[in-house]
Amino acid sequence: MNRYVLLLIIFVANLTFSFAQTPEEKIQDMGITLPEISQPLANYVKWRQVGNMLYLSGSVSSAEGKLGVDLAADEGYKAARETGVQILATLKVACGDLSRIKQFVKVNGMVNSAPSFYDQSKVMNGFSDLMAEVFGEAGKHARVAVGQSSLPFNRAVEIDVIVELRE
Repeated sequence: MNRYVLLLIIFVANLTFSFAQTPEEKIQDMGITLPEISQPLANYVKWRQVGNMLYLSGSVSSAEGKLGVDLAADEGYKAARETGVQILATLKVACGDLSRIKQFVKVNGMVNSAPSFYDQSKVMNGFSDLMAEVFGEAGKHARVAVGQSSLPFNRAVEIDVIVELRE
């Protein structure tokens, strides 16, 4: 191979690498402002780190109501995405820098659902899509999306996550 072609390939690869965005830069480019995180309402903590694993307590949406009665699936999608923004804020405080997140491991999504509502996975895609947009492959995760007969404060969605941190 011509050495000038090889140098050009190396230059382009380095240029591409140097423009890789951090999660915080992606969030900013998406026009998202991370909210202040609230204090727990009871005797628990927002997160617990064990080794390089970070376990977050459940975060609830601001949207209230039951999917399939009060809210449609697209409204649930927005509620799950909004809950994802809250989770990003909690992760930022817990980690100090979202670049410390190596990967999302497991996500539990609970959807306040009417008995006839079957689109919990479509609702939870709001959260999953956001994490993939912000973290790329590292934001993809194993997931549970289940319907619940009720959630605290009649919230539409509650999500808890487990992430692995870089050492």
